[in-house]
Amino acid sequence: MSNIKKAFENKKAFIGFVTAGDPDLQVSEQIMLNMAKGGCDLIEIGIPFSDPIAEGPVIQEANLRSLSQGTTTDKVFDLTKKVSAQTDVPLVYMTYLNVLFKYGYDRFLQKAKDAGISGVIIPDLPYEEKDEVQSVAEHYGIDVISLIAPTSEDRIKMIAKDAQGFVYTVSSLGVTGTREEIKTDLESITKAIREVTDTPVAIGFGINTPEQAKKYSHIADGIIVGSAIVKIVAEYGQNAPEKVYEYVKSMKDAIS
Repeated sequence: MSNIKKAFENKKAFIGFVTAGDPDLQVSEQIMLNMAKGGCDLIEIGIPFSDPIAEGPVIQEANLRSLSQGTTTDKVFDLTKKVSAQTDVPLVYMTYLNVLFKYGYDRFLQKAKDAGISGVIIPDLPYEEKDEVQSVAEHYGIDVISLIAPTSEDRIKMIAKDAQGFVYTVSSLGVTGTREEIKTDLESITKAIREVTDTPVAIGFGINTPEQAKKYSHIADGIIVGSAIVKIVAEYGQNAPEKVYEYVKSMKDAIS
């Protein structure tokens, strides 16, 4: 069991996502530390990838900005190690299966563990193939976090039954990005998940305002915000750390 459970202890968790190396590695470090300071209970660190299929334009562009700065997976490991040495907030990687596959599952997960990572989210990892990564990850005490999309109740329960860390509930079909309105029946999805597991449930994809955060924190154990934070980084660049801190604080305050 990783320390992800710390993020959900006696509170609603605010989970923030940021792309490593955007706008550069140095500022990235400050952004992550400010996210922790602002109230993030868990931080998702995106490892830049040239073909991030689950991402909308905002995070795709962040991936490209980071890669154009020369960010590599090894540099992300080094960055994460620096961040984890300065905060107790659990850290998880969000990346694509090809990144792990090319690196080698064992080598990647060992390095992730050494860098202070508690979990991995792999959007393009099919549930049916999860075991080949999970068996290695368990050796290093890393949770492979399951994503659940608005789909059939039988499949929701099947995926939720052996979930680790937290259940990443996708609020809307399609790619990541801020949404004015979320129309999915998240209450019934969350209810189905809770029938088969005690693993905390966090809702992501589309949430970007304090009002939305407050609304969905009543349904789930945590709220995940990515594109709205990445947008701030895109807009403010070198001056983003302070702006990210203010935004994260406003979102955490809304669900507290």
